Amino acid sequence: MAAMDTLPPDRDLVAIGLLQDPVRRALYGHVAGAEGEVSRNQAAEAVGVQRGLAAFHLDKLVEAGLLEASFRRLGERRGPGAGRPAKLYRRAAGEVAASLPPRSYEAAGHLLAEAVEQSGADLELQAAARRAGREAGRREVTAAGEPGIEPVLAARGYEPYRDGPSLRLRNCPFANLAGEYPVLVCAMNLSLIEGLLEGIGEPAGRAAMDPAPSRCCVAVSDRPQPATSKDNQD
Repeated sequence: MAAMDTLPPDRDLVAIGLLQDPVRRALYGHVAGAEGEVSRNQAAEAVGVQRGLAAFHLDKLVEAGLLEASFRRLGERRGPGAGRPAKLYRRAAGEVAASLPPRSYEAAGHLLAEAVEQSGADLELQAAARRAGREAGRREVTAAGEPGIEPVLAARGYEPYRDGPSLRLRNCPFANLAGEYPVLVCAMNLSLIEGLLEGIGEPAGRAAMDPAPSRCCVAVSDRPQPATSKDNQD
């Protein structure tokens, strides 16, 4: 087998390589963390660069598939004299990954999810996820004292953000699996986060299902949710 056959797709390598530039990385982080679409002016101001430089880097990120762009007029004025539509950016829906040497953990995850679903081992999976979360939470306490749930979730890729009394999760680390096996994977995810809460010494009842488009199906409230029979399964 030729050496190049063992490398990830060129597109993924190029996309990841683009983020080595600190300005580009800052722009990507700002757009990815925004609640909605971001204009060039907003992105430039957020990272402290000129608009032209921001536009150059943002468009490079679009070319690489890390961001998506659209055009829309800002403000309420329409018709002649309303000005040109602004170019707006948001995080791309797809994902970019590279492994050296190549690995296929996602394929294994799909096979395992299918096996669990077909065998009816949902409760066993949830119990295992809760135990794993509890152990991970305890390790966080040992390493960092009292970290709180927000940095623990952030370190695991959930991208938590405050929304009133709730902590919502912008990213689902299991998005592809959840799209194919939503009931199985979302219940596993809830159990994992409940375990993390228990492990760091916070009430597991703070986590609850709260699905919505473009975010994780679990939210964490400031106050514990009412106890359910599920809490006592393991």
